[in-house]
Amino acid sequence: MINAAKKHRKLILDAQNYIWAHPETGYKEWKTSGYLEEAFRKLGYDLVMAGDIPGFYTVLDTGREGPEVLVFGELDSLVCPEHPDAVEGRVHCCGHSAQCAALLGLAAALKEPGALDGLCGRIRLCAVPAEELIEREYRDELIRKGTIRYYGGKTEFMYRGYFDGADLAFMVHTTHGKTFTCNRDGVGIIAKKAVFKGTSAHAGGAPWQGKNALYAATQGLAAANALRETFQEKDYIRFHPIITQGGGAVNAIPDRVTVESYVRGLTYEGMSEANEKINRALAGAALSMGCNVDIQDAPGYAPLHNEPELVVLAKEAAETLGYPFEYHDVTNTGSTDMGDISLVMPAIHPYAPGAVGLSHGKDYFIDDPELACVKSAQWQLTMLTLLLKENAQRAKDILAKAKPAFASKKDFFDYIDGLKAQGDRISYADGKATIEL
Repeated sequence: MINAAKKHRKLILDAQNYIWAHPETGYKEWKTSGYLEEAFRKLGYDLVMAGDIPGFYTVLDTGREGPEVLVFGELDSLVCPEHPDAVEGRVHCCGHSAQCAALLGLAAALKEPGALDGLCGRIRLCAVPAEELIEREYRDELIRKGTIRYYGGKTEFMYRGYFDGADLAFMVHTTHGKTFTCNRDGVGIIAKKAVFKGTSAHAGGAPWQGKNALYAATQGLAAANALRETFQEKDYIRFHPIITQGGGAVNAIPDRVTVESYVRGLTYEGMSEANEKINRALAGAALSMGCNVDIQDAPGYAPLHNEPELVVLAKEAAETLGYPFEYHDVTNTGSTDMGDISLVMPAIHPYAPGAVGLSHGKDYFIDDPELACVKSAQWQLTMLTLLLKENAQRAKDILAKAKPAFASKKDFFDYIDGLKAQGDRISYADGKATIEL
């Protein structure tokens, strides 16, 4: 299996080079998806296409009964205009180009004669869009049109039923250095937009006739900042707002100002508690200026739970190949829609090295594509082999011990749909104001 991946080294590295040179952001990855689709079909795969959004999946059946393992490659890029390789502001400065290349290498190796000998169960390979939670306006428009229901590609694919039948999952991300790694867990996201609504007036001639939405917003952000000491360390709360619309003309009192942010946390309980405090701060600031605020909360990504037995398996697979592996007993305060997968089935989100520079930054590059792409594919092949060999006993044992947070995807979606809220939070009537948090 290891040699099978090496055999396709050129295919893998050509894919990395193409995808790096053609970055596309979430739910727009048509070139990237098309490139991989053509490559998969040349390998003999029958694909199930998402159709109205980029991405696809395919299932290999060993012909022997057993669990199904789901493996991902992420299609989307980030926006980082200052990166020297940016194309119209877009660049793969989080390593997804390498992940897609590794997925293609995995697909090619699994088509080699005898690759499935001794394995039981099924393998589902998925090229998935939209992991980076950016460009919310575009995704909100897709939601309004009914094209998608969720911001994250994995969440959307799971909702559509594309993972029905899968039992376990892994997604190997790209990271720095020379060591293969895995963290204990990661934080989730509530996606937040607050639209402050005031009254426009001449900024010089009669500002007293206006209600300044920008002042309401800045007071709201100051109030939210004052809450930070109330966030408990155990919850890993992060709140990092930006103003995406701050007014239309310098000589007019701003009547509409938009703030966007995430509320991150290690648990849904912690995120929800912090989110209510932040809503109170934003609404209170709007009230102080006689304005209103439409606070739009939506489920972003779930907290990530790396299944401990899959961490042991990833370490064993790396050591089998002679690769250095480190487990970090820490929480990753970045977020991923792999968290959503991890709450409904045993899953792991480890890291293959080979990048340099700051993640999401202008100096991020795939410095060692051999590590990031070829050896990543070998590592994933070895994990699959360990899971599905010998009557897939390792996978069965992990499934027997695992206790996902939600018993079914229906339970999960019912819960996260309950996080959705939007609308003006202040009602003014008869000299009184009522706030709804």
